[in-house]
Amino acid sequence: MQSISIKQIKGIKIGNAENVSAGTGCTVIISETGMCTGLDVRGGGPASRESGILNPLAAAQKIHAVLLGGGSAFGLDAAGGVMEYLEERDIGLDVGVAKVPLVCQSNIYDLAVGDAHVRPDKAMGYEACKNAYLDNYQDGNYGAGTGATVGKVMGIDHCMKSGIGSFAVQMGDLQVGAIVAVNAFGDIYDYHTGQILAGMLSKDRKSFADSRRCLYNMQHFQDETFVENTTIGVIITNAGLDKSQLCKIAGLAHNGYARSIAPVHTSKDGDSIYALSVGNVSADPDMVGTLAADVMSEAIINAVKHAKSAYGHSAWADLNFQK
Repeated sequence: MQSISIKQIKGIKIGNAENVSAGTGCTVIISETGMCTGLDVRGGGPASRESGILNPLAAAQKIHAVLLGGGSAFGLDAAGGVMEYLEERDIGLDVGVAKVPLVCQSNIYDLAVGDAHVRPDKAMGYEACKNAYLDNYQDGNYGAGTGATVGKVMGIDHCMKSGIGSFAVQMGDLQVGAIVAVNAFGDIYDYHTGQILAGMLSKDRKSFADSRRCLYNMQHFQDETFVENTTIGVIITNAGLDKSQLCKIAGLAHNGYARSIAPVHTSKDGDSIYALSVGNVSADPDMVGTLAADVMSEAIINAVKHAKSAYGHSAWADLNFQK
């Protein structure tokens, strides 16, 4: 097994677009020929679009793009730009009188950084598609990770800057990769060592406060301290799998969240994972799902380690006490 770039997985194009001053952005994954896709949502507060078509009982067998974005529910307008871009290129489900691009979307809550009144919109979704064809994807403070933060049990004042991250591997002909925008309620762990990499900082900002311990000590809380979270990710593989199998793989990939983020999957998160099949390589679904959890954990680490300080929040690269 060898590590590869997420860009080396054939059959997809990935692009970022962002408004840095406003602290928001979006990341698109496009398949011109369509990709079979599954979804597993574990958080209690998702902001999403077209999730219903990924139910194994739904008629649609393939979709044409997944969009990860900021702006919470406001940012769902960005999918319109993706649809426009794909329709202009004759990409979509042929319904006779038109080709309808099928675009699914999930968003993080990033309204508390930058400008809360600027969100991903149709123009930004269109720009992300243009950038996908320019191969502009990169990890860090880009795309859906532009305004991402982590460690918000006690609110935004004690959190750290995160971003978007990716990781992929190849085993023989099989490729499995992950992209994830890490905007977690909890702390981020290096699953190899159990060490906290980023999360809620202590009052003197010289150590981690430990989000789980703080949560255990809270008998009462205000709802507004819990609304700024959601980790959204995508597993991409060239294994030939159907929608039902991909829903299971998305569920197994949540094990990567669980080993790398704590607390995770709370009622105020919208934690979601898509699983995309962009090839026909023969592979055991349980093996792919187990590998999906591993690459997701690595992508989470990369999201934290590639992030840079912004909007008054420190990033992993600026802290010395945990290294």
